[in-house]
Amino acid sequence: MNCRPHCAACCIAPSISSPIPGMPVINGVSKPAGVRCIQLDAQDRCQIFGHPDRPAVCGSLQPCEQMCGESREQAMRWLGWMEQATAP
Repeated sequence: MNCRPHCAACCIAPSISSPIPGMPVINGVSKPAGVRCIQLDAQDRCQIFGHPDRPAVCGSLQPCEQMCGESREQAMRWLGWMEQATAP
């Protein structure tokens, strides 16, 4: 499965604690849940894809039917649920 064009749900819904270039780390979190990653371009593509500064967690989120669903909205809901289910 490939990423859905203009989706970026995995770059918005989850929180990311690893440093992301251009985003400050506040209270141990670089990108809070529900916040658009600063590294997304106007077409919702990662500007640091394949770059060593890209957090490993970003590469671990591979598109799949369960996570992506039928639409961006379904992906946002599923990822939001996962965020809440795995919160400390």
